[in-house]
Amino acid sequence: MEATATVRYIRMSPKKIRLMADLIRGKKVSVAQVQLMVASKDAAIPLLKLLKSACANAEGKKMDTEKFFVKSIMVDGGPTLKRSRPRAFGRAAPIRKRTSHVTIVLQER
Repeated sequence: MEATATVRYIRMSPKKIRLMADLIRGKKVSVAQVQLMVASKDAAIPLLKLLKSACANAEGKKMDTEKFFVKSIMVDGGPTLKRSRPRAFGRAAPIRKRTSHVTIVLQER
């Protein structure tokens, strides 16, 4: 049995979120939660919230979450907000404010 959860349009670049996602991939849910709670990166906060949401989805399906592990976690890029910053000689430099879509899949071991 599997349980999934998805969060979309996180205002953080996918590269930063993938650093934290790689830490919890393949680990038990309890170990992954502790790992995210003690992490100093800002990306850990939405990932912890997503992991708890996936656990709640599993409990809604009457599954035991103690046996679950993170089967897969996918971080995809979302739409980019394009802004510009004034530079010298009347030029403009682009600023790309990136967003991310994250999907997590938990499975019983």
